[in-house]
Amino acid sequence: MSRLVRMDRTGHTTLAEWTAGDPEAIEAAVTAFREELDRGYFAMVSTGPGHAEQVKELPLDADLVILRLPISGG
Repeated sequence: MSRLVRMDRTGHTTLAEWTAGDPEAIEAAVTAFREELDRGYFAMVSTGPGHAEQVKELPLDADLVILRLPISGG
């Protein structure tokens, strides 16, 4: 099962879970993903130990997609 999580003040919040054979869950995950990107979150997916890449479309085959806000500072 794949998961979409948002890093927040509680640590993380699971926003969606889906499997390849569940179109309703996929649709809900895509909607949640888009809403969070619209709110300013970045989506990250692991590409191997110690590596991740930013994604702009929900990768349905990923085990875990993490949403986080940009790092602030100057």
